[in-house]
Amino acid sequence: MRSFLLRSRESFWFLPGVLGLAAIVLAEALVALDRILLADGDGRVLFLDVLSASGGRAILEIIGTSMLTVAATSFSITISVLATTSSTYGPRLVRNFLADRANQLVLASFTATFLYALVVLRSVRTVEDGGNDFVPVISTNIAVLLGILNVAVLVFFIHHIADSVQITTLQRRVQADLTRAVDLIYPAHPGAQSVQAAVPPVLTAQAVPAATHGYVERIDLAALCEIARAHDCVIDVVAMPGVHRIAGEDLVRVSPGHPADEVADAVRAAFTLGVARTPHQDVRFAVQQLVEVAVRGLASGSNDPYTAVTALDLAATALVPVLSREPAATGLTDDAGRLRVLLHWPTPEDLIADVFGGVETYGLDHPLVVRAALGLAERLAAVAATPTVASVLTDTVRRLESTRA
Repeated sequence: MRSFLLRSRESFWFLPGVLGLAAIVLAEALVALDRILLADGDGRVLFLDVLSASGGRAILEIIGTSMLTVAATSFSITISVLATTSSTYGPRLVRNFLADRANQLVLASFTATFLYALVVLRSVRTVEDGGNDFVPVISTNIAVLLGILNVAVLVFFIHHIADSVQITTLQRRVQADLTRAVDLIYPAHPGAQSVQAAVPPVLTAQAVPAATHGYVERIDLAALCEIARAHDCVIDVVAMPGVHRIAGEDLVRVSPGHPADEVADAVRAAFTLGVARTPHQDVRFAVQQLVEVAVRGLASGSNDPYTAVTALDLAATALVPVLSREPAATGLTDDAGRLRVLLHWPTPEDLIADVFGGVETYGLDHPLVVRAALGLAERLAAVAATPTVASVLTDTVRRLESTRA
């Protein structure tokens, strides 16, 4: 279910499906209301004008046809933007467009209005159809209001899609993903159960293998901690978010003893495996997305070093807090203070290597990029709290300076 919800959030079918179902229910409810109000009346409801059957049908047909046409056109534009973004800035950025709530809402609005008009249209009756005339006045006028609203939605979509293809917008989205991942793994105020734990001596340990293959997208750490507390054991997570596993490879190691089948099943249920990495708990993937945007800007076809410069500036907004905050938790404790879960989050040195590795591989021929990288190294060195990080930054600066000699 957790995996389904994560994938649904980044799909173009879920929100249109939900709003489409709601539109059908609304249409049926309003038509029923019209039948009640028009049962003994003269065809007039409140201050709404009387509509003929032909007039009502014409209005609903125009709205339905227009909405379906606009929905198809909007979807075609979105697919074109996805293809352009994938080829220019990297295929992994397509996920940002799929997860964009604005794009999902626009498509859902058009398709829901079409379904609403279609359901209301089938209720319009004339004498020729058999029985008495019936024109759902309230339902038809609501359809008109929805059509007017969708004109505003169309104008918003044109503005939004034009803004979303700008490189600055793409970089802001990637940087926002990175910031959320950093705040999750390196919080400004760690919880009471997050500790810097030493690895306890392990006499016996039982591995819990993966049942399927894929990338670890998310781990329910609270569930793992509760499992370890309930069975009085320590769970060492060896497959952190971003790690690829195939069936039979270890997810965790449980010590001491041999976990029962129900323990292994509960542990597997705490892991969400998918076909691709996501930045929800995978901070290295979030960093690599930002680096990929920078590297794509340095390609011979783009030749845009300013994109790389901006990416390095945005990387500072995430890396500076990483170096100035407490290290990532290496363990979780239960309410009694006993160590229950061992974690292996990326170190600041790993993140620094990911950022500067791309620059050193692709950006040394661009003086602007080298200067921006040196500026980033200086900003990080100013907040480096450990000798190891300071040493890594010193070596990086030396290598970058050698290219300017």
